[in-house]
Parts: sequence; C-alpha cells; structure tokens
Amino acid sequence: MRRLQAIVLSITLILICDRGNPYAGDDNRAGVRPAAFAGTFYPNEPDKLRRTVGGYLKEARGVKVPGKIRGLVSPHAGYIYSGIVAAAGYGQIDPSIRTVILLGSSHRVRLSAPSIPQVQAYRTPLGDVPMAGFASTLRSLSAFRPVPEAHVKEHSLEVQLPFLQVMLKKFDIVPILTNSSDPKALASMLAPYVNDNTLVVASSDLSHYYSYETAVTLDRICTSAITGPAFSDMVRCEACGKQAVLTLMHIARIKGWSATLSDYRNSGDTAGNKDRVVGYTSIAFVDGKEMTKTMKETLSIEERESLLKLARTAIEARLVKGAKVERPTQISSILNELRGCFVTLHKRGRLRGCIGTIEPACPLLECVEKNAKNAAFSDPRFTALSVDELKEIDIEISVLSVPKALDFNDGEDLKRKLEPNVHGVIVSRGTHRSTFLPQVWEQLPDKEKFLEQLCLKGGMSAQAWQDPETKVEVYKAEVFGEKGLE
Repeated sequence: MRRLQAIVLSITLILICDRGNPYAGDDNRAGVRPAAFAGTFYPNEPDKLRRTVGGYLKEARGVKVPGKIRGLVSPHAGYIYSGIVAAAGYGQIDPSIRTVILLGSSHRVRLSAPSIPQVQAYRTPLGDVPMAGFASTLRSLSAFRPVPEAHVKEHSLEVQLPFLQVMLKKFDIVPILTNSSDPKALASMLAPYVNDNTLVVASSDLSHYYSYETAVTLDRICTSAITGPAFSDMVRCEACGKQAVLTLMHIARIKGWSATLSDYRNSGDTAGNKDRVVGYTSIAFVDGKEMTKTMKETLSIEERESLLKLARTAIEARLVKGAKVERPTQISSILNELRGCFVTLHKRGRLRGCIGTIEPACPLLECVEKNAKNAAFSDPRFTALSVDELKEIDIEISVLSVPKALDFNDGEDLKRKLEPNVHGVIVSRGTHRSTFLPQVWEQLPDKEKFLEQLCLKGGMSAQAWQDPETKVEVYKAEVFGEKGLE
C-alpha cells in the first residue's frame, strides 16, 4: 500500500513540475521554448522562411545608419505587415554581435516584474538559439519574477529571431518580457552586461486601429520622442511595447548612444487597408561619437530636374487625359532616402498651394509625388487646381533634413539659438504642432514675430514659445524650383 502511495506521489510531482515548466519534454529536449507562431506570423518551412527574410532585407529602404548599431526598436507583427520595416534595421546590424538582449511586452499575461523564462533555448524553423550564460544570473535577482506561461504564446520576442538568425553567424539571447516594471531600474541592471558585442532589441508596434492619417500623427509623437530623446513625451506615445522601448532609451542614455529613425510605415502602406492601421518603426541606436550626418548636403542638377518633372507630371496626370507620371529611370541613392519634403505652388508670384511632410517617413521620390498632388488638390486654403492653371503655376520643392530638438532655458535663449533664413522651425505643445519653412523668415525676419505667428498657426498661445515646456525643433531645407533652374 505504501509503495502504491509512493508511486502515486511521484507521478503527482512529475505532473506538477510539467505544469510549472511548459517546455518540459518538448521533443524529448527539456527546456526548449518551441516556435509558437511559425506558419502564422512567418513561414514554417526553413527554406521559405530564409527566402522571405532575405527578400525583406534586400528590399528594405531605410535610412542608412552610421556606425555599429547597439540597439534597435523593431516591430513584431506578421511579416507581411511589418517585415519590411524590421528589415530596415536588421539589415544593418554588425555580424560580430554575439549576444542579443530581447525586450518585449507580455500581451496575454500581466506581469508584476520582468520575466526571463527557465529554458535553455528558443526554437524557430531555422534552428535553436541558446540562452546567454548571464540570463540565469539576472533571473535569480529579486527584481525578476519568472512567469513561464507568459512566454508560451508570446510573439513579441519570437518574431525577432529569424531576422537575427539570418544576419548573425552565432549568438545567444536573453529574452525578457516586461509590462509594468520600472524601465530605468531595469536598464540599470542590464547596462553592465552590454558590451561591444551586445545588441539590445526593444520589440514594439506603435498605434493600433486608427485611420491612416490619425495613425501617422500619433506615431510621429513616438518616433520623435524616441529619437529626441524626449522621455516626457513618451507618456503620449501609443506603443504596446512602451516599457521595452523606455528601457532601451535608458540604456542608451547610460551608454551615450544616439538614435536615428531608419524606417516608419503602417499596415496601410504594406498589406492592409487604410481604415484601421497599425504603426511600425525601425529606430537604430549607435554610439554618439559615431553619429555623423548621413545624408548628402545637396542634390545634383539632374536630381533636382527629376524631382521637379515628377512633381509636375504627377499633377498633370490628374488633370490631362492620357498624361502619365514621369518617374526617373535612374534612381540615385539620395532619391531613395527617407526624407521630409514640401511642395509649393505659385501662380503669378502668389501662393497657390503648399503641403509637406516634416519627418522622413517615406523615400524622397514618394514624398515629392504625394505632396505635389496634395498641394494642387488638397490644400484646404485653396480650391483644387484646374487644367487651365497648369501653364501659370511654377513649382518649388523643399527637401528637409531630419528635425533636431533645440534645448533652451527661456525665450531669450531660444532667440539666440535660432538662425534666420537657415532654420525651419517646429513648435509643439500637447496635441498642437506647427512649422514654418526657412523661406518664411523672408516675410517674418523678426524672431519674436516669427515665433508668435508660428505658435498661433498651431493653435497655441502667441507666447508659448517662451516656455521651455514647449518643444522646439529645427531643420534645414534645400530649396529649388522651376524658375531657379531656368
């Protein structure tokens, strides 16, 4: 009888242990976290998966990042939606990376502390990725609390692995899920383990299920805050992996890294409709000492001519039957760079339309074509351009540098730092935001009047620019037009 009771007790203990470790007995290899989303978020067949990832890496059009990438913000949706954005960052990582710290959100299980699973490896169709040796050291700290069930059906970390497996020869990982811990405290614990052969990845999508236009506006808050960096603005950032991103931002502050926006799109740009979209971004962090200006200072005459012809024919194609958009056949690297731009129409020397994009959210060619049509047909200050006006308008294009936050103590300090006729200026406060191109200095050369009108344009108090809580960014613009080329 006692022997039977002992057998029953042993079986019970085995069942309890198996329930506590969901990976026990997986393919007779205890401690391997199996792929849960192969066949849904990404292909299940190894060859197809490798081809798919390779295709995205080849097609990625993100901004080239200077120096060795130390950290990445990367999306975690199904590959048909976000794979091309993830590739913009992963395609530039250094193959010498040996350890990847993966930070992600727990979508299904609420966590009271960061969780590192008690496993030996993560599995994908491309093979097993082992855990780093110091993962167990971190897991044993009182600040961590392993919750095995949180990792079983969590996609935020898993979908990063195939890109890493294609890009890196041999590496190990520290997978961490977090959704309620103190990002600054977590960053302080992780920073000592981050060296030149370590990559830190924060897995996060941006806003969810807004219209295309609303999503772009909301996601701009996130990308600007991350690249700023502006920790206070992250309160308004809608991102499911916000805790992971904040942790990476704090690590970057400790290490002296700077951030660059490599790519931004949403599902309306990739594989979905524009009614309810999800935003994705790839943001790279490099050592601040390695951060240099990556974009060409000026466009060649041929590149300017190509952009002006593209803008004019994009408008003509909407007005003239049989007219076609003339895109350049030879596309230089700068025309494919992510750039902000404005397209301005003048008629007999007077403004006839002006629409633009400040952030580098799409390739320059795409930016010019889209904003040329918007300036002609969607500027709310004017009626849509007519075919009879085509010969009377001249087109001007402003190609923008990436906006940079300008720190200032008060209004006088801000005025000292502004360069008239050089700086385009962005002022934002809460949900209010507005910009003046550098050309506006010609009409408003007085700094105070310039700033007052800029604030009023954005629905803010005329004196808002004097408050350091107001965010001020500056950029430069390369301006050229059809009259200038003549």
